[in-house]
Amino acid sequence: MEKVILLSFLVALSIQLLSIEAQIISDPVLDSSGEEVLTGTDYNIVPAAGDTEGGGGLTLASGPNSTCPHLVVQSSDASSNGFAVQFSSINPAFNNVQVSIDHNIKFSAVTTCVTSTVWRLNSEEISGESIVTIGGEEGNPGRDTANNWFNVRRDGNAYRLNFCPILCDDCSCGDLGLLEVDGITILAITDNPLRVVFKKA
Repeated sequence: MEKVILLSFLVALSIQLLSIEAQIISDPVLDSSGEEVLTGTDYNIVPAAGDTEGGGGLTLASGPNSTCPHLVVQSSDASSNGFAVQFSSINPAFNNVQVSIDHNIKFSAVTTCVTSTVWRLNSEEISGESIVTIGGEEGNPGRDTANNWFNVRRDGNAYRLNFCPILCDDCSCGDLGLLEVDGITILAITDNPLRVVFKKA
């Protein structure tokens, strides 16, 4: 009798997990042309129409105390698409970007910084702020790499970038918006998320 109950429980659990997986797989992020955003493919992240004034896509810039372009910022040129990025999923079985699933994001551009171009949440550079810089580690999901994982959330007819890694139960979650620091518009956790779209490069 106990074996029958256990078997029934396992079957029900398997069905539930398959259902959840199906829901995840059926919710891909779409680019500005309505096509699925694919991992390992170049895209520009640009503000949704009317979301910001005078700014372009996301790119790199150096800080006030550094000559190394390591800050993820919004281009001051509204006509610029910024630097292309690539996504890689926490689940290597996915070849597309899924809503609310953790991904690494990295710039495809070459930088003069002696570091990776993988995005990471950085709480040490500016006191009291959580900004996005490069220098993260791609893959290797775990507690030590939690700051390198971001996800995409739906926001009307656009999207917003979010930080809330599934592998960290005490990380401070939040949407990514724009923070003005010394004349530089830095991507950071803010109360006013930046709505974005993804344009295939």
